[in-house]
Amino acid sequence: MNIQYLRQSLKARWLNYYRDNRPWLTKLAVWVDCDGQRRPSSGFIIGTLTTLEPQLMQLLPLVVDLSNNPDRIVVALGLNFNPDDELKAVEEAEEKEAMKMLPGGDPPVKDVPATHRTKLPSLIDEDCTGAGQARVQRKLPRDVEKG
Repeated sequence: MNIQYLRQSLKARWLNYYRDNRPWLTKLAVWVDCDGQRRPSSGFIIGTLTTLEPQLMQLLPLVVDLSNNPDRIVVALGLNFNPDDELKAVEEAEEKEAMKMLPGGDPPVKDVPATHRTKLPSLIDEDCTGAGQARVQRKLPRDVEKG
């Protein structure tokens, strides 16, 4: 079991759950101040995550044997943060990443001088067989005039 992956997964699941349920969670009387962070109580976080992340259920018996202090468990799992502040930071990072996806203001493409332009065939080959193939398969107006 990759502990770092588990921490990241727990954090993502907790933040998604919190974002989806924020309207009623903020009204619930489970908020505490732990090490300077305003967050839901450790018992609430752990209880919620055991339903969201099945791997946590396998790990919790060992963790509780090492420490039965729920605040220390939440800290060890990397979840001792204010979910409102964390969501704001995640949203700002997503906006910043989305801005990177926009064109970066590359210099405009210069127009090709008239002397370097090629003449395109005046007839469009709708059969997708190429201009030369179309002339062989059916007589085009130019060919009719020739003979």
